[in-house]
Amino acid sequence: MQPILELRDIYFKYSSSEDYVLKGLDFKIEQNQRIGIIGANGEGKTTFLHLCVGLITPQKGAIFFHGEKIKSSKQFVELRKEIGLVFQNPDDQLFSPTVLEDVAFGPLNLGLSPDKAKQRAMWALEVVGLSGMEDRITTKLSGGEKKLLSLATIIAMKPRVLLLDEPTTGLAPATRETIINLINDLPMDFVIVSHDWDFLYRTTNSLYVMDKGRLIETDRSVLHQHFHVHPYGDVPHEHPEKKLA
Repeated sequence: MQPILELRDIYFKYSSSEDYVLKGLDFKIEQNQRIGIIGANGEGKTTFLHLCVGLITPQKGAIFFHGEKIKSSKQFVELRKEIGLVFQNPDDQLFSPTVLEDVAFGPLNLGLSPDKAKQRAMWALEVVGLSGMEDRITTKLSGGEKKLLSLATIIAMKPRVLLLDEPTTGLAPATRETIINLINDLPMDFVIVSHDWDFLYRTTNSLYVMDKGRLIETDRSVLHQHFHVHPYGDVPHEHPEKKLA
């Protein structure tokens, strides 16, 4: 079977820079994959996600969708029906006045009737736990609610693959747990960029490191070190003493 998405020998740099951010990057997404990506800030993780959906284009290399080389922006329009990107900052994704309008926008663009699009939007809001908030003003939502809403806008389109950019940044522990449970229950493939190692350990089945412009598959067991997001957050607390046997 052909990979859903494949990037071959990708080189990319921004016009303001002389150096390539991505240098000879190879990557592919196949069925039943939940991929975590880690790496230092500035290594190109977000750039990579934007390339996957055609928000930017490489100077060298090729991108394939279901085995067919992408040569036009029209092909990326078709790709985005199956591969959805959730931005790190929800304010980059949300633009409609109300919650329902934002979630229904994607299904409408897929060609669904207004009634069908509304049904799809209501379903997506229920999935992320935002039922009853359809008429809320988007700009008045909390940071956590905006994260869940931005996820709902993509889920509503029922893509085969979700690309998530730092989905737990700045979240309260309860919202973070909601997203973990949601991801584990969704019948989709994922590529997740995150600095939250515990989150990746609980949601992915393979791991890559972005290093010097390339993605390198690595042993997922490195995630199971003593790096974790504590449920108490920054509130002072004590750990119970462990009794020795």
